[in-house]
Amino acid sequence: MDWIRGETVGHGSFGKVSFAIPRKQSTLFSPSMVVKSSSASCSATLINEKLILDELKGCPQVINCLGDSYTYENGEKLYNVLLEYASGGALSDKLKNSGDHRLPEFKVRKYTKALLRGLHYVHKSGYVHCDIKLQNILLGENGQVKIADFGLAKRSESMKDDKLRCELRGTPLYMSPEMVTGGEQDTPSDIWALGCVVAEMATGTPVWRCSDMSKLLMNIGVGDQLPDFPDKLSEEGKDFLGKCFVKDPKKRWTAEMLLKHPFVADQDYDDDTVTLTCESGNPSTSPRCPFDFPDWVSDDSAQSSVTRSITSLPSPAFQELMNLSDGSRSTSPAERLRGLVSERRPESKWSAGDGWVSVR
Repeated sequence: MDWIRGETVGHGSFGKVSFAIPRKQSTLFSPSMVVKSSSASCSATLINEKLILDELKGCPQVINCLGDSYTYENGEKLYNVLLEYASGGALSDKLKNSGDHRLPEFKVRKYTKALLRGLHYVHKSGYVHCDIKLQNILLGENGQVKIADFGLAKRSESMKDDKLRCELRGTPLYMSPEMVTGGEQDTPSDIWALGCVVAEMATGTPVWRCSDMSKLLMNIGVGDQLPDFPDKLSEEGKDFLGKCFVKDPKKRWTAEMLLKHPFVADQDYDDDTVTLTCESGNPSTSPRCPFDFPDWVSDDSAQSSVTRSITSLPSPAFQELMNLSDGSRSTSPAERLRGLVSERRPESKWSAGDGWVSVR
């Protein structure tokens, strides 16, 4: 698609986001688009996002990808991904612009149900988002929820081998206990992060009120301490958070289970219902209780189209993706925590509320 770069609307660690204006209007593409761009030599994260979004097409709660291209601008080769424009902005901005920096419970319920539908689709499609937070939840013109920023997303642990299990991905305030202590990041980690988002929508503040990184990681990963539950949230809401904030990921409720929780079950939502089936073609069934989980089955011979596409990438992008698998897994939670606490990244601002960075 032939397009012209417009005004810049945002920046990130990957590059920048600008408006994209089609040179010729086409019924195949929305006239309201943005383009996410990065240098072609370090575009592995953006390429990963494009490949995953292509596999998640059809879900109303996931941002729609409209294509990609390479361009030469100011002597530099750029990789660009065209995305639908969510004119309502990020959910984090909605909180900041509200009178008391929090949302009324009826809106929290509505947005939570939409998020669950999107996460249910993502998880059943075999992926983990790995960075669910308010900044990565966008709103359409009519308030439709759109999960965005899949640059850190990956195949579910249950659908691939264990070689990438030690990766550290996401934003510290939203990290799950198993991520901090063992490097495990599967679909339950997204549910923990969802709980953080729900509580933050209700209060306007992060669930962990701690600016010291070492203390934060210890609170998340060690002992029985849980995030604070909002006092003004209904009993149904507190019970919902209780199903998200379960230290043992095997006992944490799934997105499919949470969709039937009273906190969201009776919420009307305009988007089409997403129907998912197993490989056999039969509809998936929800566990009857939080402990009724099917055994995870690992199929090492099954290789996703994302993996197949990655192997054919140009060497710079391929190398960056492969670098994500470097490192060894700690032998104990204590050793891992010491490594995390001692790690220093140039752009980290642990004491600033808006300064939390994605750890890649």
